[in-house]
Amino acid sequence: MTQTHVPNLLNDPTATCISAGDTEATFLPGYGMVGISLRKSGIEVLRRIDNLIVASAANRTAGIPFLFPFANRLADFRYEAAGRGVTLPPHSLSLRYDQNGLPMHGLMWPHLQWETVEASDTSLSARLDWSHPQGLAVFPYPCRLSMTASIASGSLTIETVLAATGDIEVPVSFGFHPYFGLDGNRTDWRIALPEMQHLKLDARQIPTGASVPFSGLDGRLGTRDFDDGFALTCPTATLSIGYEGLRISVDLLEGYTHTQVYAPHDQNYVAFEPMTAPANALISGDGLRLVPQGGSFRATFRIRIEN
Repeated sequence: MTQTHVPNLLNDPTATCISAGDTEATFLPGYGMVGISLRKSGIEVLRRIDNLIVASAANRTAGIPFLFPFANRLADFRYEAAGRGVTLPPHSLSLRYDQNGLPMHGLMWPHLQWETVEASDTSLSARLDWSHPQGLAVFPYPCRLSMTASIASGSLTIETVLAATGDIEVPVSFGFHPYFGLDGNRTDWRIALPEMQHLKLDARQIPTGASVPFSGLDGRLGTRDFDDGFALTCPTATLSIGYEGLRISVDLLEGYTHTQVYAPHDQNYVAFEPMTAPANALISGDGLRLVPQGGSFRATFRIRIEN
């Protein structure tokens, strides 16, 4: 573990850099365990990290943000799961809303202070007890979250464990939203996606419950515009982007059943989002898993950088 060389404009004293060989990553436990840098051979591969002060104030996703208690959108402000319901406020400084005013990505990273449990040169473990009133008002299911980021030469692995600590089952619908970028124009990047089920979305980007087979993709990103939800058809999957010998891959290794691919045609970044449930699962119940009292759930993904 070393002090980060990345400008820590949020002045988080818990900022931690882990490294192995030519690869290093920086996380801010005091700000949602957000990852703010991932480099190999000095090349930064994360995006939307240039102005963390603005991102924090505006509840914007940046770098590698953790999305909890739900990834992506909800179709309404009220949801019920495991026999308990909650109504989210239509205006809150700690939540994010999409262009239609719908709740999106849960309680945002600037408002979640994780506790560092253990740190070494190559790994960082942190914990978040979901028992505070602010959290329970949004997600009334007591639990404990543990996250471990482990680095090796050319890869970063993030393992998340959700433990049910209260008297009720805990719904599982969290995810991550890592942003990646490469040199050159995005039209020349090559994108590779595996065979999956392509979720049909309504006009508000909410899954309808229907899906169609997706045969995969391996070609130039070009002017393609992605904001698409997918269901995995295998227990694991790999999504990648590459340009001139540099390739960034996201391996969904354990616990992730869905992913969102986000690549606006007018932006030089791509997001491959690991998701433990589809968007709106807290309302629809589709693909929603419950952790029993005293039980736990584990999800793991890996980012690989090859050059």
